[in-house]
Amino acid sequence: MYYDSSEIFALAGFVLFMLILALAAYVVSAIFLMKIFDKAGVQGKWRAWVPVYSMMVFSKLGDLNPWWSLVLWGGGLLLSWIPVVGQLIIIAAAVYSVLAAWRVGLKLQKEAVWVVLYVLVSIVWFGILAFDRSRWNVAVPAAPWKDSILADTTTWSGIPSQVPVGGYPANPVMNPGYPQPGYPQQPGFQQPGYPQPGAQPGYPQPGQPGQPPVPPAAPGGGEPPAPPATPPQQ
Repeated sequence: MYYDSSEIFALAGFVLFMLILALAAYVVSAIFLMKIFDKAGVQGKWRAWVPVYSMMVFSKLGDLNPWWSLVLWGGGLLLSWIPVVGQLIIIAAAVYSVLAAWRVGLKLQKEAVWVVLYVLVSIVWFGILAFDRSRWNVAVPAAPWKDSILADTTTWSGIPSQVPVGGYPANPVMNPGYPQPGYPQQPGFQQPGYPQPGAQPGYPQPGQPGQPPVPPAAPGGGEPPAPPATPPQQ
């Protein structure tokens, strides 16, 4: 098949444009990841610039085992020439990254619905989480896969542990008396079973109706005066 010079130049220009576009997307994504890693306390900005490894770190921050991320993305690329098999592995890798994005979003005070934006336009999702005023908070309910082979059990230097000391806190939805993690307790908040601060001594506490007040101590440390006798009934 014969190609004239104009077609060759057009094809070369298209290839060059796609390469520049891919390079720009890589640079922008790395900058956004670097900001998110910084919020999470990850040491070393270079981690966001290493292909594949940056997604492993992202998976780890999302409470997922980073080695499965490597297996899925690497296997998908190596087996992409095999029909169906390579495509299924790539889909599995994409689902894995969506799960990590869901957990990372929770730690940056984003509702679960935000993961839809990650699925549709991931670079916009990265940009919003990178530059908004959200702060990293690991005090979220444990992931559903915390006891499975997907759970992160690795320890990497420079990447803080994502499990709080003492384990994950109680789920506020299941335990109404537990204050929302990461937020200050509201004035007037009363945990069930505990008396109100500043309650007067000798007076019945909530849940103890009908108890008479305890008379105050007499001056000088003596015994408190006896209560007045009840007059006899006529």
